[in-house]
Amino acid sequence: MVILKSSSEIAVMRVAGSIVAAVLEELRSMARPGIQLNQLDRRAEELTESFGAIPAFKGYNGFPASLCASVNEEVVHGIPGNRSLKSGDIIGLDFGVIYQDFYADSAITVPIGEISLETEKLLRVTKEALFKGIDKARNSNRLYDISRAIQEYVEINGFSVVRDFVGHGIGRKMHESPQIPNFVGNDYNPKLKPGMTLAIEPMVNEGGFEVEVDFKDNWTVRTNDRKYSAHFEHTVAITDGEPDILTLYRPELLPK
Repeated sequence: MVILKSSSEIAVMRVAGSIVAAVLEELRSMARPGIQLNQLDRRAEELTESFGAIPAFKGYNGFPASLCASVNEEVVHGIPGNRSLKSGDIIGLDFGVIYQDFYADSAITVPIGEISLETEKLLRVTKEALFKGIDKARNSNRLYDISRAIQEYVEINGFSVVRDFVGHGIGRKMHESPQIPNFVGNDYNPKLKPGMTLAIEPMVNEGGFEVEVDFKDNWTVRTNDRKYSAHFEHTVAITDGEPDILTLYRPELLPK
């Protein structure tokens, strides 16, 4: 069942989203050659707690960290350890918080030092695909209007969208209905209504769409062909007008 949010509930989610955005901006500035992934994780947790929020991922279904940090061919759910970043890497930073009982969730992919032109294109196309999808997140459109906009833009640029992991509704729970695939399926395709809050998150591969989960940690998802993957995400509210991106950086909304 899709749970519609009131304007006051969306206002709380907007504060939660501002916290997520502030953390990701800090991590973006820290992500450089030589830094260890666990340093990013610790900083994300410290900053979140300073805003009076709770890291949403830590302990979620047993996930051991506050931050999902996925490097190069890792698609999502990378566990931050003592690995150090180097020039030429890319890192997907996926982060969420709980604030006053509501969740917000966002992701960015950050280049480390000098990256190839093809990898630059991968990051650009994935971010642009996210906003293509967000533009379709409008009252009376259907869910697959979002999916189609993402898939068509990715594929026309020569990349592929991951099938095994998708976006999701979000609110008082991290994962609510509906699921939001980044490709057009043949099943549940509801109309979008004001009050729906969605985590839209294209995961785009340089090569094929096939992925696998690391059998050692049961979390890290990698491309089967070990080519690079990028991930961008925003939490968005459906309104009577323009889509409302709740995970934008809004310093004026941050709890003092």
